[in-house]
Amino acid sequence: MRKAYEDGHRVVLVVATRGEEGEVPDGFLAEGEQLWQRRVAETHAAAEILGAHRVEFLGYNDSGMMGEPSNDAPGSFWTTPVEEAAAKLADILREERADVLTIYDDNGGYGHPDHIQVHRVGARAAELVGTPKVYQSTINRDRMLRTMAAFAEQAAAAGVELPDVESDASFGKPESEITTGIDVTPYLEVKRAAMRAHASQISEQSFFLSMPDEAFRLTFGTEWFIRPGEESVGLGGDSGTDPSADLFAGL
Repeated sequence: MRKAYEDGHRVVLVVATRGEEGEVPDGFLAEGEQLWQRRVAETHAAAEILGAHRVEFLGYNDSGMMGEPSNDAPGSFWTTPVEEAAAKLADILREERADVLTIYDDNGGYGHPDHIQVHRVGARAAELVGTPKVYQSTINRDRMLRTMAAFAEQAAAAGVELPDVESDASFGKPESEITTGIDVTPYLEVKRAAMRAHASQISEQSFFLSMPDEAFRLTFGTEWFIRPGEESVGLGGDSGTDPSADLFAGL
């Protein structure tokens, strides 16, 4: 997002829910403050850091993690008809005359129900409007496994708990399915700052912020996408990106 902003593009962030089902430690919120209020404020703060010109919430309720009762609660994003939510997003795409839309991959990155629904809703909205380019944001599973293996001992010594990517089949996509890698290493400090803005979700002790700088670069220095209809670029090793790759190329 910051790269797009600095390249002169208008950046719009659309968020499906306000994160009501999240959890925070006792005493984290101010007296009388609701979690959704904090998360809306955090979203706006992060969006400002990343250069977003506009932030919109679709107004659906957080569905919680997969398999929880909140998935089926009335008003949850997970139970919302795709056509209904897609129509709302389509209105924004038309207003903005959007050239590029990024959504999650078909498994929502790691199986989160609302992320999966974002994939479905975003894909349908793009169909309704005829958005020229749609990219599915994903996690490079193979790169993540290599990075964690390389830094496992260092993480253990620092008391950093790494996610169990190897046994979690829902986590990311293999390199053989990824079509696009965007080099965002010049924006890593901006990315850390945006993560810190989401303090109710990402603490300083989290895997995201406590990893060594080199591990952070390898993990977050490239953003990975799948564009349906394009062949995989055959990513491999630890370079894994064409520095000239641009989601807006050809527009």
